[in-house]
Amino acid sequence: MKRLFYCDQHIIPLPPGHRFPVRKYRLIRDFLTPDNLFHFEEAPFADTRLIAAAHDPDYVRQFLDGTLPAATIRRIGFPWSEGLVQRTLASVGGTLAATEEAFASGWGGTLAGGTHHAFYAEGSGYCVFNDFAIAITDLRSRGRIQRAAIIDLDVHQGDGTAQIFENDASVLTFSMHGAKNFPFRKQRSRIDVELADGMEDDEYLATLEQHLPRVFDFGPDVVFFQSGVDALREDTLGRLSLSHKGLQRRDELVLRASQSYGAPLVITLGGGYANPIERTAEAHANTFRTAASILGR
Repeated sequence: MKRLFYCDQHIIPLPPGHRFPVRKYRLIRDFLTPDNLFHFEEAPFADTRLIAAAHDPDYVRQFLDGTLPAATIRRIGFPWSEGLVQRTLASVGGTLAATEEAFASGWGGTLAGGTHHAFYAEGSGYCVFNDFAIAITDLRSRGRIQRAAIIDLDVHQGDGTAQIFENDASVLTFSMHGAKNFPFRKQRSRIDVELADGMEDDEYLATLEQHLPRVFDFGPDVVFFQSGVDALREDTLGRLSLSHKGLQRRDELVLRASQSYGAPLVITLGGGYANPIERTAEAHANTFRTAASILGR
C-alpha cells in the first residue's frame, strides 16, 4: 500500500480571522482514510543541514531560533512560533520522504509541501522554505539526478522556485498561473503560461495539453508536481473557474504523461482556499485518488 506523508499533527498557532486554511490538511486525510488506498505516515523532520544547503544559512538559522526581522515574518504571513518551526520542518521532511518513496516505487506523495513562494533568502506567501529546491539540491548532492522538472499548476506563480532556479540549466520550472493574481511581481520560470481571469475547464485543459510535453522533452530524471487546487471555481483567491471534474482531468493529463515518461514523480499539495474549505480538501483528495488509479497503489 502506497505511503502518504502528513504533518497536520503539528499545530501552527494563528490569530483569529487568519485566512490560511490550516484545517484543510487534516480534512484531506479524513477524506482519504475510508478509501483504504494509502498508509498514512507522520512526516519526519527535515535535517536542517539539507535546508541550509538550498537556502541562505543565515535565513535558516534566524527562522529556527526566532530572530527573523519583523518585516521578513510579515512577508511569510505567519507569526513565528515553535509550532511553526515544527510544522515547517515536517512539511519539508514530508517532501523529502515522498521523494525517496518515488525513487523506490515510481511515485510518492505528501499531504503538505509545494511551498513555491519561498525564495533563497526569505519566505513569502505562507511559504518558509522551498521544498522543491531542498529536495533537488539533496538529490544532486548524492549524485542521484542530473536534471529535474517542476510542474507547478497552483493558480499563483511559483515565484520563489523560479528565482532559485532561474540560472540553473539543469532544472526546468513550469508554472501555469493567473496572469493578474498574486504574486504581482512575477519571476521568470523556464516556462511561464499566464491565464486570464475566469478561465474554464476546456480552455485550461487545452492550454495544459499544449505546453505539458515540453516538460518531458527536457529529459528530467525526476518530476515534481505542485498540485494546488486553487483554480477551483469556488476558491476565494483563485480567480479561475475550473470544476472539480476539470481539476480531475488536469491531474489525469499530468499523471498519464508522467507514467508514459517513466521518471520518479513526487506529488505535493499547494494552495486551495475554497468556501467551504471542504471543497478544497475534496479536490486535493481527488488528486491522490487519481494517482492511485493511474500510477498504482
